[in-house]
Amino acid sequence: MITRGLSMKIMPRAGRLTAALLISCLILPQSLWAQDATMMGREGAVDENPNGFAMLGDFLVARPIGLVLTAGGAALWLVSLPFTLLAGNANEAADTLILGPGEQTFMRCLGCRQSGYTYSDIDQYEKRKAASADE
Repeated sequence: MITRGLSMKIMPRAGRLTAALLISCLILPQSLWAQDATMMGREGAVDENPNGFAMLGDFLVARPIGLVLTAGGAALWLVSLPFTLLAGNANEAADTLILGPGEQTFMRCLGCRQSGYTYSDIDQYEKRKAASADE
């Protein structure tokens, strides 16, 4: 009976810890990826015109694989965090395990091979910024 009572007390704590871990894994990469379109500048813009088959293949194959790699990298980074903090290379590990796959998954136009903003994305951002400044 003692072990049964102890396990019942541990289970709600483990559930809360698991939920907090899941939320932090979902929020951390997004906060690291958030950046202004003007920071990239026009020199980092992508100029590609993919066809429909490339877009379909990217949507059905590459994006789900990238999502799995990003989530797996986040979990692996979190598990290795104590060791990488001691070694002093937690940023490099996050870049490799989370930001690299995340950039290829979320910062790429559908069907494009290179990640980054397109020229039209940068133009639209500049127009919105100019319109909001005029108001």
